[in-house]
Amino acid sequence: MSGSDAPPGAPDEVDDSFLAGLVHELADAVVVADPSGTITYWNAAAHRLFGWSREEAVGQPLDLIIPERLRARHGAGYARTMETGETSYGDRLLEVPALRSDGRPLSIAFTVTLIRRPGEKQPMAIAAVIRDDTERWQERRDLRRRLAELDAG
Repeated sequence: MSGSDAPPGAPDEVDDSFLAGLVHELADAVVVADPSGTITYWNAAAHRLFGWSREEAVGQPLDLIIPERLRARHGAGYARTMETGETSYGDRLLEVPALRSDGRPLSIAFTVTLIRRPGEKQPMAIAAVIRDDTERWQERRDLRRRLAELDAG
């Protein structure tokens, strides 16, 4: 981006510190986990979404936000992705149930990105950009219920 293309106040070149600040301040939650599924990064939006502070979440397994009934399936898929270095989810929006710190369920929509060191196939981490999709999920569920009632009536 040249100086003339940059928004007011933006640096002429986007450097690592600018990007780090951007990720930290995003309205969407950003969660990064290492190959074992341990959370290594948790931004302020993740705190707002899930209820756990960065200090509480970093160092914990991703199971922190995964409903118990889905943990085995998630763990198997996560391990396969880390082993193969491939995911079929890298280019699509995922919608799944999740958990808040108080145990309340929510529906989230997110994308994932495998983070690799240059020249390596195996990921060193996975980053997810996440937002609360609960309201939209409820609306779709209500609409499906209404359509089913109309079909039955």
